[in-house]
Amino acid sequence: MIAYDKTLLDNVYIDQEANRLKESGFISKEQYKDLSHELPKLKSQNNLFIRIGFFILGCLLYSSICGFISLLGLGAMDNGYLFFIYLFAFIGFGAKEYMSQEMKYFGFGLDDAFILGAILALLIAVGLTFEQNYDPNYLAVIIVLAIASSIAYLRYLNTSLVLLACIGITGSAAYLIFEYLIIGKAILPFAMMLLAGTGYLFSKKKLQNLAFPYYYNGLKLAKGFCLILFYLAGNYYVVRELNFSLSGEFYYNAVSPEIPFALLFWAFTFIIPAVYLIFSLKSKDRMMLWIGFLALCFSFFTFRMYHHVLPPEVALTIGGLAVFAFTYFSIKKTKYNETGITFKADRFTNPNAFSNLQALVAASQFGLKPEVKVEESPMEFGGGGFSGGGSNGEF
Repeated sequence: MIAYDKTLLDNVYIDQEANRLKESGFISKEQYKDLSHELPKLKSQNNLFIRIGFFILGCLLYSSICGFISLLGLGAMDNGYLFFIYLFAFIGFGAKEYMSQEMKYFGFGLDDAFILGAILALLIAVGLTFEQNYDPNYLAVIIVLAIASSIAYLRYLNTSLVLLACIGITGSAAYLIFEYLIIGKAILPFAMMLLAGTGYLFSKKKLQNLAFPYYYNGLKLAKGFCLILFYLAGNYYVVRELNFSLSGEFYYNAVSPEIPFALLFWAFTFIIPAVYLIFSLKSKDRMMLWIGFLALCFSFFTFRMYHHVLPPEVALTIGGLAVFAFTYFSIKKTKYNETGITFKADRFTNPNAFSNLQALVAASQFGLKPEVKVEESPMEFGGGGFSGGGSNGEF
């Protein structure tokens, strides 16, 4: 199923792990260079900005190819635009296949542009094919998005395709429940919770039993997506405003009415972030920890949207003091822990990042500039025994 040579693909992951060991100080730079030069591997780009540059270049190249074909073919065929959109999708998939197998590109940037452009062209073609009364068939589009993105990820291992697949699967399930079930509007939040919980358990089980690292990043992204979806599906603000917008009575500057089971959704809004935080500390799951913090912030935002207990400046001051107190006592408690939850630096992060940040802040605040060494003059002075500069009684 995977389009790449397995040996070269394994070497890519070995090189990435060796780079992490080098950044953490377990091996030297010379050892990493020797290992990297000896490993034949696929052409990948680890620098994000360079990869974005190649992605933009790939978008320009792909659009130029499609535009050139359009100029040649559209004039000869009347009402043949739909055929050409399918052709553009075929060109994108074909170029991605060629880059993966022949040019050995893996996450290089150019190949990302072609596969994403191909999926976009395919979605446009499907939407126009199944349109009804000049309206695209959204259900067909999101189903094709889910299927095409899933197959493309299993073959090309592009992590961004996992996000598209998750969006397609979620959108397809929500559309089917809302449109084709009589009580779909009432059970939609609970159905989304069930879908997110099932996806989380599936991805977690696959991560635990993963024998090869090929699908690790994709499963990890899917796991985080399911955590976010599970929280948003039961968040009071999301449920109330989404229910109002889907009711057909939405109009500008209107106030959404109270929803059934409001107390249940309010409890869900604050309990789930706490569960995320506690479980993440217990299982040492950094992604869940960050999602838990963000969910807790969104819970406070939800509460402030409907209940203004304190003025904003007072609420922010109290919240800041509470966060400071929690952080201070947490650091004091975990400062010297050798195992479990600890405040000690992680060796797999840049050990000089904090000191570099301190130096940068100090330089920006006090206007410090790096010391410039003054170039020495080629003319030497000195040796004067009398009043004349450089005179010592001799010529």
